[in-house]
Amino acid sequence: MQVTTSPAPKSTILVEVEVPAERLTQAVGEATRALSRRTKVPGFRPGKAPRGVLEAVLGHGAVLEEAVDRLVQSSYRDALIEKEILPLTNADVEIVQAEEGKPLIFKATVPIRPEVALGDYASFNFRPEIETTDEPKVDKVIEELRDQNASLSPVEDRGAKKGDYAVIKYEGTRDGVPFEGGSAERMPLIIGEDRLIPGFEDELVGLKVGDTKGFDITFPADYGEETLAGQQAHFEVEVRELREKILPDADDEFARSMGDFTDLANLREEVTKRLERNALDKARHTFSDRIIEYAIANATIDLPDVLVEQEVEVMHDEFRSALARQGISDEAYAKVSGKTHEELHADFRPDAEKRVKVLLVLSRIAEVENLTIGDADVDAEIAKGKERYAGDPKLTKYFESERGRNYIRSTLRRSRVVEKLVDDWLAAHPEHPAIPHVEDGPADTMDEDQARSVAAVGATDPGSILGADGHDHAAHDHADYDPGHDHDHAAANEPAPAG
Repeated sequence: MQVTTSPAPKSTILVEVEVPAERLTQAVGEATRALSRRTKVPGFRPGKAPRGVLEAVLGHGAVLEEAVDRLVQSSYRDALIEKEILPLTNADVEIVQAEEGKPLIFKATVPIRPEVALGDYASFNFRPEIETTDEPKVDKVIEELRDQNASLSPVEDRGAKKGDYAVIKYEGTRDGVPFEGGSAERMPLIIGEDRLIPGFEDELVGLKVGDTKGFDITFPADYGEETLAGQQAHFEVEVRELREKILPDADDEFARSMGDFTDLANLREEVTKRLERNALDKARHTFSDRIIEYAIANATIDLPDVLVEQEVEVMHDEFRSALARQGISDEAYAKVSGKTHEELHADFRPDAEKRVKVLLVLSRIAEVENLTIGDADVDAEIAKGKERYAGDPKLTKYFESERGRNYIRSTLRRSRVVEKLVDDWLAAHPEHPAIPHVEDGPADTMDEDQARSVAAVGATDPGSILGADGHDHAAHDHADYDPGHDHDHAAANEPAPAG
């Protein structure tokens, strides 16, 4: 058997195989016996029907097709072993020649784990930026607390103003005729938030409880209901209720109502501490993001399509979950957006490519930094994940699977390598204020939507294929060519792409 290899785009290798004619002849004999054993042919015992009779039952070329499938399968596996190729997933196979009496020739485009060529990832010239905590920021938080604890009081001695809570009755007409959705008996709203048609709420300013008013207004040109878009309508409105927000005084009594605080000064002191902690946390996360961007910008990698396509599926599943929380189905979104499944995937692809590149580059840095995650760490994270997602048996089962364990291991490794890069920089710059961090767990390193989507599509973590913990986690999943059963060598002389 002759095997030649050559590099191909997007982390693939083109493997060209020529198998001697006598092996194809041998495979034809084996295929005849195998088909005869599993095919019921009237007048013949299992395994005894000759080729001509079999093909009369199964169709012309059925025996050769079976022989080629068998020979490609075994020859492909032998070729990978001979050339020490570890495939990332199933290969795309093209049959070049499959004629009896001649050598079998085929080509296999084999996806392999990508080579990540790191550039500089540690000698950056930027620093963490910590936001200052000043009195105006503390004042803003105190005002937000007052607003959250405000009460609503009926308005009796003045007209409506922006910020008031109102309940209105209204009826809309076009040319004197009411239109669908244009009326309500009790519509609650906060005047000035512009939840209704632009300009509608401005007409309410100055009205008192019991007042009525009629006015004309034009719907926006891009209004969702096409029959009303850009059209003028008349509304008759009555104010039925009007309330104003009364904020508590910013005093010691208010501070004590907020918790275990002695007075307003004590509350302001605690708010200041929390703002400072938040500023440090934000500084660390922003700094981490910039380090990642720097490392990605300096790295070179030819992304395999299979990993990008998998990430697209994960992102699509995350998107479905986000829609479902809003009560929107896939079908409803497709109808409103006018986008097909393929168009959505095309939209996701740029971000999917970026995400895969981040995963692979950080995993490669972890290799270089000799950072590994032990089984005990993975077990601990699985326990946390099972506790957090106890109501999702599919997700917890995924965490316990080998693929799920690899995902957790890789996710932890990436998180810790970024933390290491931050801590290394801080150690080299002792003059800089400390920016401490909390140890990340699965709930932090992989958000809930991503965790569920990864489990839903049975994803293999792209970082795990690099074998940074001494394992070749994913590549063994597809070490064989899967020829399938839906192609026709006689018609197309080419098997369907594996995988």
